[in-house]
Amino acid sequence: MAARLLSIALLFSPLILWLAACWWLRRRHGTRRRDSRTQLTDGPAGRDSGDAVRALFVTAHPDDEAMFFAPSILKLARARLWLLCASTGNYYNHGTIRKEELLKSCAVLGIPPSNVTVIDHRDLPDHPSVEWDTGLLSALILKHVETNHINLVLTFDAGGVSGHANHKSLYTTVRSLHAENKLPEGCRVLTLETVGLFRKYLSILEVPISCLRSQDVLFVLTKEEAETAKRAMQCHRSQLLWFRRLYVFFSRYMVINSLRFL
Repeated sequence: MAARLLSIALLFSPLILWLAACWWLRRRHGTRRRDSRTQLTDGPAGRDSGDAVRALFVTAHPDDEAMFFAPSILKLARARLWLLCASTGNYYNHGTIRKEELLKSCAVLGIPPSNVTVIDHRDLPDHPSVEWDTGLLSALILKHVETNHINLVLTFDAGGVSGHANHKSLYTTVRSLHAENKLPEGCRVLTLETVGLFRKYLSILEVPISCLRSQDVLFVLTKEEAETAKRAMQCHRSQLLWFRRLYVFFSRYMVINSLRFL
C-alpha cells in the first residue's frame, strides 16, 4: 500500500511542481520584466517612467485589443494609451455593432473613447486572406503617430498570432516604417510574439515556458487583471461564439504577452 501511494505521489509530483511554479512566477512577474538593456522608450524622458510612455496599439479588428493585447494594455496602465484599429471588422456585416463593442472594451481596459480610432476604408477589408495596402496603412499609422507624439508602437509580429492576413499586413507596414526610419526619432516598436498551438492554449500554465525563453518584454496578468481582460472580451458580444468562449478560458494571450523590439 505504501509503495502504491509513493508511486502515485511520484507520478503527480511534476504536475504539482509545475502548478506551484506557475503560481510563484505569476506573483513575481505580475509586472513588466526587463533586462538592463531594455527600455520601453528612448531618451531620458522614457527611462523607467511609465507615465512618460505614449503608446499606440495598432490592431486589425475590434476584439484584437482584448483577445491578444489585453496584458500589454493593462500593464501599461500608467502610460498614455491610444488604439488605432484598421477596420470595423465587417466580414459578417457587423461593423457598426463591432465598433460600439470596441469602445466599450477599451473603456474597460482603460483607453478613453477620445483615444480610440477605427478606420473604415474600402481598401482595408476585414478578410482572413486579404493582404492590405501597406502604402495606405503607412500613411494612416504615421499620421496617428505624429499627431499624438507616440513614442511606442505595439502591433502583431510576422506570424500575426493567428496567421490572419490582416494581422500580418500590420506587421509588414510597421516594420517598413521602422526599417526606413520614417517613425519619429525615439519611437520604438514592440511586436507581439506568435507561439505554437500547444503553448497558445496553456493559459497561465504557459508562464514558466515564457520565463525560460528569450524575449524583450514579458507581461503576466494578476488574477484581478485577468478578470478585467475577460470583462473586456465580454463586451464583444457579437463575437462570443462557443469557440471564442473556449479561447477566453484557455488562451495564454488572455494572461500573457511576450514581445520583441524591432
